[in-house]
Amino acid sequence: MALLLPRKEAHRKVRKGKNEGVATRCNTVAFGDFGLMSLDNERITSRQIEAARQAINRYVKRGGKVWIRIFPHTPVTKKPLDVKMGSGKGEPQFHVAKVKAGTVMFEIADVTEAQAREALRLASHKLPVRCKIIKKEEF
Repeated sequence: MALLLPRKEAHRKVRKGKNEGVATRCNTVAFGDFGLMSLDNERITSRQIEAARQAINRYVKRGGKVWIRIFPHTPVTKKPLDVKMGSGKGEPQFHVAKVKAGTVMFEIADVTEAQAREALRLASHKLPVRCKIIKKEEF
């Protein structure tokens, strides 16, 4: 499985931070004809992004064009099981993309509307956020 991972990181371990408010960027369909928009604020792992991408590609049988508009830049750390409190922060385990409400996560083009809606519906089931399928003309 080819996961999305950053090539270089400025810092190995980062703090959680806040993920509040609505998206002010990446909030319109820019490349394709249909998009999958997030309705919640959530952290989406690189595995979830890859699973959604595979669901889209399997449904359209590699026809059409797919854009992934989010990238998992943020490392998430975890401590091993049965380790006592204290003794520092754990090691990085996986990477996440911080997604705000209104972010267009996937776009698709060169397929019929019915195909695009079904492919994006299947992809939305792989993600931990409520999603909405939008057309380019709506915005």
